[in-house]
Amino acid sequence: MHELALTEGILQIVREQSEKNGFTRVLEICLRVGEYSGVIPECLQEFFPIVSKGTKAEGAALVIQPVPASFRCLTCGYEGAIPPRTACCPQCGSTAIRMTAGREFYVENLKVE
Repeated sequence: MHELALTEGILQIVREQSEKNGFTRVLEICLRVGEYSGVIPECLQEFFPIVSKGTKAEGAALVIQPVPASFRCLTCGYEGAIPPRTACCPQCGSTAIRMTAGREFYVENLKVE
């Protein structure tokens, strides 16, 4: 499960920010996770208490904000969602589409003291 490595990466960001900004404890970590990022939020929630034990993030809330997928049609200019399991523009039917959101995975912010 790559979510274990991702969780360790989140804690590395916490360590780096702690060194840079001098906080003593993390109260909340807010993540942005795209619909097509390949990340399973439930696994992050499961690993986080284990991996954060003994760190400044122990006991912190892990808040996961989903980012829905969004697409742009290169033919007609449509921007928005596309029905699941289709690969064409809902307005013109073109398959010339590009994903504009939905692959994100990053730490949005930390609440610290």
